[in-house]
Amino acid sequence: MTHTGVDVIDFLFYTIYPVIGIFTVEVISRIIKAPKWIKLWSQAAVSIGFGIYYWFILPEPQNFPLTGMVMFALALALIYQGKRAKISPDKSHY
Repeated sequence: MTHTGVDVIDFLFYTIYPVIGIFTVEVISRIIKAPKWIKLWSQAAVSIGFGIYYWFILPEPQNFPLTGMVMFALALALIYQGKRAKISPDKSHY
């Protein structure tokens, strides 16, 4: 992927890191038996963190603004689902 200035292996790592972060929150929340809304909002915080990193912190030829926007959209969806899970936990499937 020379047109973005990122090697293929680095691009794969950039793709895998958010997945690892979100799954880590999932595993930890299951271990400590956290409420669903806390898990979802924690996953949203992880998504926001990766969105900020990909869009604003990576240097110019290697940044991924579209990926950052996708992470922010995922965070909004997770916040919405967390709000629904907080209001009525029995109706939330997450």
